[in-house]
Amino acid sequence: MNARVRLATIHDLDTLTSLFDAYRQFYRQPGDLDYARAFLRERFAHHESTVLLAFAADDAAVGFTHLYPLFSSVRCVRTYLLNDLFVAPGARRHGVGKALLNAAADFARANGAASLSLSTATDNLPAQRLYESLGWMRETGFLEYHLPLPT
Repeated sequence: MNARVRLATIHDLDTLTSLFDAYRQFYRQPGDLDYARAFLRERFAHHESTVLLAFAADDAAVGFTHLYPLFSSVRCVRTYLLNDLFVAPGARRHGVGKALLNAAADFARANGAASLSLSTATDNLPAQRLYESLGWMRETGFLEYHLPLPT
């Protein structure tokens, strides 16, 4: 499959919402299209992230990646967090994930970023193999911590 990747806009909200909801369900969250749409609409409205959308030859949307801008104070550079990567089940193992990761790297380079980072589930071995095949390196020098903040 030759995936075509482009920047998503607010006009892609309906298409993106269904993929985003499927992504959340992959990570064991309940399906909720309204919730997914509202979250994405906020990101677009406040220019808080960049979404790259992948399309199959028949123009069906088959995947996306979601990038959030960050900065490294120590290095004084821009970086991006590749927070979400999803390929629809029927399009997996056809190069869509690779196309999205390459497009994300191209986007980050074009915007002056020094690096991209991501996290993945420890049991998501297919994704780990893909990342490593494209030159991504597993972090070994730092531990990652999270502080849950009750709402």
